[in-house]
Amino acid sequence: MKKTTILAASAVALLGLGLAACSSQADAAAGEASATCPDGKIRFGILPYEDPESLEPAYQVLAEALSEKLDCPVEVSITEDYAAEVLAMENDQLEIAQFGPLGFVFANERAGATAMVSFGDAEGAPTTYTGGIWVPKDSPVQSLEDLKGKTLALGSPGSTSGDALPMSAIVDAGLEDDVQWDYAGGHPEALLALVNGTVDAAQINSQTLATALSEGTFDESQFRQIWESDPIPNDPITVRDNLPEEFKTAVKEALLSLDAADVEKVSAFLGVDPAGPLIEVTNETYQPLFDLADTMGLTEADV
Repeated sequence: MKKTTILAASAVALLGLGLAACSSQADAAAGEASATCPDGKIRFGILPYEDPESLEPAYQVLAEALSEKLDCPVEVSITEDYAAEVLAMENDQLEIAQFGPLGFVFANERAGATAMVSFGDAEGAPTTYTGGIWVPKDSPVQSLEDLKGKTLALGSPGSTSGDALPMSAIVDAGLEDDVQWDYAGGHPEALLALVNGTVDAAQINSQTLATALSEGTFDESQFRQIWESDPIPNDPITVRDNLPEEFKTAVKEALLSLDAADVEKVSAFLGVDPAGPLIEVTNETYQPLFDLADTMGLTEADV
């Protein structure tokens, strides 16, 4: 009886140690999961800078690759516009998001969006794009000054190349009261307005131009560019600042480790061809856009 009792006690002790070890392993696994997978998924916001039906499959490729790296589902959400995306992050409805450079300025100020990565070229170097204003080839408009009394299609409110930069150029030329400008609804829509002849001029950035040329929807020989902006750093992918440091570090490292093939479809929309891997950026990368917002007196109400 005594021997049996000792054996039973030993078995209980061993069972307790086993349960404790399992519990410790489970706790550790749960901790690791929560560090990289808050609430069981990562919500990835995308601004609708091109046709959402075209953007979504491209971003699904990137999201699936990121999901594998983090062992967590990544849910792509193409928002209605810039303002909706900023608001979603501000309300903790997005963990990560890609913003246009100017949209990022206000997302940083309002929602604590922090720049992590952007899109590199095949050599791993930073990439840029430019804003532009185009007119028909046979238009009498040769410069910004000639836009006086003409109609101009912009992209959408808050767009860096589709709103802020071309309007800054119009203001600098002293034409803010002399040009009949209106928002077409997006970059492709502004280009279409010019192609269809419903406006005298339109903003077309280098990214939209590249996409339209590859799709055969724009005959460059029939149009002229009368203004081009300085280079703009490409869109940042950001993370919400109030998330745990472990999560922010893990997501950034995972994004930087993606293969070029994982991001090439998205890169093509951003005028990067051939695509390279994502590269590290910081808030300071976009300081010229913070300065632009200050110079023009822009606020979140303008996004």
